[in-house]
Amino acid sequence: MNDLGNASNEKVIQLLEEQLAYTKEQNKNLTKQIEALTEQIRQLTKALYGSKSEKSKYQVPDGQGSLFEDDPSFNEPEQTEEQSTETVSYTVTRKKTNKKRNDSFHEDIEIEEIHHHPANLACDCCRGEMVEFSSTLIREEAKFIPASLKRVQHFEHVYECKTCKNDALLKAQIKRGKAPQGPIQRSIAGPTVLAKLIYDKFIQYLPLYRQVNEWERHGLHTNDKNLSNWVIRVAEDWLQPLYNLMNQLLTAKSVLHIDETYAQIIKRSDGKPAQSNAYNWVCRSVQSEGPIIVLFKSALSRGRAVLEDLIKGFKGTVICDGYSAYGQLPLVQFANCWAHVRRYWLKADSKNGRIGVQYCDRLFHIERKIKHLSPEERLQVRQQEAKPIVDEFMDWIDRSPFFGKNAIAKAAEYTLSRSSELKVFLENGYVAIDNNPAENAIRPNVIGRKNWLFSVSEAGANANAICLSLAETAKANGIDFYQYLVKLMTELPNISFHQQPEILHNYMPWSENIQATCAK
Repeated sequence: MNDLGNASNEKVIQLLEEQLAYTKEQNKNLTKQIEALTEQIRQLTKALYGSKSEKSKYQVPDGQGSLFEDDPSFNEPEQTEEQSTETVSYTVTRKKTNKKRNDSFHEDIEIEEIHHHPANLACDCCRGEMVEFSSTLIREEAKFIPASLKRVQHFEHVYECKTCKNDALLKAQIKRGKAPQGPIQRSIAGPTVLAKLIYDKFIQYLPLYRQVNEWERHGLHTNDKNLSNWVIRVAEDWLQPLYNLMNQLLTAKSVLHIDETYAQIIKRSDGKPAQSNAYNWVCRSVQSEGPIIVLFKSALSRGRAVLEDLIKGFKGTVICDGYSAYGQLPLVQFANCWAHVRRYWLKADSKNGRIGVQYCDRLFHIERKIKHLSPEERLQVRQQEAKPIVDEFMDWIDRSPFFGKNAIAKAAEYTLSRSSELKVFLENGYVAIDNNPAENAIRPNVIGRKNWLFSVSEAGANANAICLSLAETAKANGIDFYQYLVKLMTELPNISFHQQPEILHNYMPWSENIQATCAK
């Protein structure tokens, strides 16, 4: 009986121990889940109420910190071997400066003078005529003269020789004046109208349906469908050849910045619903390899096939973010962006996050110091000053026990998993430390997207990509995009660039021809 009782007790104890172990494991999993949710709430709260700038709060002067610094949930440090950091104090000295007007005239603007004389020039005392002895400029004001629309009619005049006509032995002579070819056949849209249409959409971000009322006010009756067709025709007939040449020149470079952002196309050829994301890719050259070229490409997906088509024939280094499509392309090396690394550590709003941000800031400080040097000189400084910082940073992360799904662990995992790509800038002076040029280049597309909302067709999306490419490349090379478009729409329809494609080099934004006539 005692043996049966002991066996029964042991079985109960075993069951209780198993239940206890299961409960501990369940509590452990729930604790991890609570930590992850707490971290998510903290990040969402910070995104909703915190600063939207990437400037670190750790760099601001004393007394200028975040509203959430007193909340302990925003200041819990991760436990690592190193828990101390150097304390830096800042002193702000405000220098008095003479404030300048923030509104002024260009020096070459036309001046209109209005002179105000007394109504009665007779002396109130002796009644004699008074003589002017001075004048004073009282104020200046800006006067706006609204744009005007003209209806230009082209006539071709025909001439004949009466002498030859009346002589039966002579061949009749007839000459006819030749009107220049218009940008769009059988359309009333002239070069200046098309230039303003494209300029207002891609520089002023004014959608076509809102431009209709403006054209109506100037006396041109049209609709947004007509305007859309004009943009597509211009892009396909006259801007596409320049776009193709830019693409050839771009892929001949050795270093490129690439980024992508989402868009929307209503009528898709892949059968997906209109709500599905399309994408705009941007590719930008670097300053140290000649004139800046910015190229956009519209695509229905974010897949690697789009990237392969975008940089087809390219051999060199691509600076990009950590998206998985960027990788494993033949003859292409990928360099990752340190600005993205810094953002991950900035999100880890803690003591260790502060350490990670400081490592990144030290690297960016070096880059600001050497940005005007040649690629060879930059490489030398990076090897001497930046490489030890990168090695120390990676070693610190590797030795620190960052685990879990919190922000600090994500930052550590993101940095270590891309360590080889993040070190590429240390071996190549042409490679930038970040991908900010591509992000800045794609910003107009993001701003425009909030106004345009979507493209109806893929042809419209491709036209947008072509126009944006010309607009941003012109802007990067100091060209007035409106004047540039007027010149293109006036001259390209009347030259045989299809038979002589080398002529198009004279119409690149950096060419002597365009710089001399369209520079800002």
